[in-house]
Formats: sequence, C-alpha cells, structure tokens
Amino acid sequence: MEILPKWNEPAIRLLMMPRDTNAQGTIFGGVILSYIDQAGAIEARRQGLNIMVTVAMDKVVFHYPVFVGDLMSFWCETLRIGTTSITVKVVVEANRYNNPEQKVLVTEAQVVYVNLGQDRKPSPIRRKGLSTAD
Repeated sequence: MEILPKWNEPAIRLLMMPRDTNAQGTIFGGVILSYIDQAGAIEARRQGLNIMVTVAMDKVVFHYPVFVGDLMSFWCETLRIGTTSITVKVVVEANRYNNPEQKVLVTEAQVVYVNLGQDRKPSPIRRKGLSTAD
C-alpha cells in the first residue's frame, strides 16, 4: 500500500509542566509514552485508519531526560502499512527551556496499530483511490 509522505510539521507539540514530573524532578517516562502513542495515532489516522488500537510499542529509547518547561515536538513517519496494521516511528525532540534554540533528540519509538471494523475486529485498511494490497 502506498504510504503518504511525511508531514513537515510535528504531529503534536506541547510544553512540559510540573504535573508531569517524577520523583527525580524530570518528566515521567510514562507521560512521554502516552504522547508517543497519541502522536503515532494521529499519523495512523492520516494514513487511513479510523478505529484503531495500539498493539505494540517497540524500540523505545529514552536518550536524554526531559525537563519542566521543555517544548516537546513529536515527529512521525509511517514505516509500513500492512493489510490490517500500520507501523509508525515517532521521534521526540525537546527545545530546552533554558536555551530554546537547542534541539535535543530525547526519545524515539516504533508503534504498531491495528485497524478495526465496526465489530471491533481487525479489518483491512482502505483508502479511497489507493490499493489495499501489501
């Protein structure tokens, strides 16, 4: 199936707040994982999924900590579209609160989503005007 080209903008951008911190005072990894899942779902929807579930999150790497006040950008790229599933790579950059011009690759992951039909069972991905063959 044809993959739509990458966006030239992030799927999500947001400012990290004190409520998202862990006991060490940095942003809790689970919060970042949640946003990775949301950003990947935005990309999956753009590629043709409607009702979807996350089935796997793989190759998650936390390169550097994220701090309160950092501006996070979640960049997405579709790696593969199968019959019922899609794999999205999400790269997370931080513009540091104390140096907004400094961009740091802080986290990356691959997320797999499965397209569901109205019966909530796996269903082929269909897009108008595009083939559904792998």
